[in-house]
Amino acid sequence: MRILFLDQFSELGGAQHALLDTVDAVQQRGWQLQVLIPGSGALVEALRSRNVAVTEIPCGPYGSGHKSVADSMRFALDLRRQVRRINDLIAGAKIDLVYVNGPRLLPAAVLATPRHVPILFHLHSHLSGSGLRVVRWSIRRRAVSVVGCSKSVLEPLERKWHVILNGVPDAGYRERSFDRPWRIGIIGRILPEKGQMEFVNAAASLNDEFPEARFVICGAPLFGARSDYFDSVRLRARGLPLQFIGWQRDVRHVLSELNLLVVPSHLEGMGRIVLEAFSAGVPVVAFPAGGIPEAVIDGVTGFLTRQFTAQALASRIGDVMTTDPATVKEIARNARQAWMRSFTGGAYKRNVTNLLQTLVSEREPASQEEREVEMPL
Repeated sequence: MRILFLDQFSELGGAQHALLDTVDAVQQRGWQLQVLIPGSGALVEALRSRNVAVTEIPCGPYGSGHKSVADSMRFALDLRRQVRRINDLIAGAKIDLVYVNGPRLLPAAVLATPRHVPILFHLHSHLSGSGLRVVRWSIRRRAVSVVGCSKSVLEPLERKWHVILNGVPDAGYRERSFDRPWRIGIIGRILPEKGQMEFVNAAASLNDEFPEARFVICGAPLFGARSDYFDSVRLRARGLPLQFIGWQRDVRHVLSELNLLVVPSHLEGMGRIVLEAFSAGVPVVAFPAGGIPEAVIDGVTGFLTRQFTAQALASRIGDVMTTDPATVKEIARNARQAWMRSFTGGAYKRNVTNLLQTLVSEREPASQEEREVEMPL
């Protein structure tokens, strides 16, 4: 089998880590693959270290969140070049399936891919605005199969699709003591919807009652995000027992030094960091956003707030810090068992490669016209 992977970013976020897991699974099956991604970055390095052929495709850069008029104009200019690049590669490599790992390249994939070649769109986050419109248009344009990392991310598409839950490698479980002092952290991209400001405000509220507690922010702005928000977070954190440790590739090491992970995301597909914490035995306090409640069951595998506010976050963290340590240990063990049942890297790889195999085996045969004529632009 020959698979073409498309990703709209060249840096490493959660969706890109999932892509690397898929690439590893494909290589383990002995299938061939090529990747089209824009620019250079950590994702390119990781792919080339796996001996994967990487080709550049024009895609942005675009601003994060709401798209400006300039972004829209740039997207229109990029689209034609994207279509030609994809079409040329499919024709030259005799691709059996196109795997699109983000919405920005989906229209080009739809326009460039012959109808007998299946397209799989992997959805890792919630869509809204122009992103949702682009995906709906693409699905209407031709038969695109969609797989989501949670039930929640698929709801705006108003159709039942495939759900393949994220999976992560074993992060090294150990049972923690949950005695003071507490080391409480947040890990991930720094941007408003990830909730670093709510975390800092919660830390400020907790500081008087738990002066020995220490707080950690691990992460950095990525994918062209502006630094304004990060600057505001750092300004608000002045004077607090809070450490910024930057972006860390070794998440296992960061988790090993925490005894509580906080995930105050306002919108989350199925955060990999939650599952990594499950595996490592680090209890999780989270906002009940998106797909998080599909993994974090309050009082069973973790702790959820009632509202999406810093006050609710501080209250729930305080609850955990004053709970009987034996109860917290039990919840951490429950989370580890949930990871073993549903969120291992092996389960993810089996599920995604089985889906790829099914889509290729069910594809329609190429028409004579498609075999002989390239798609006109």
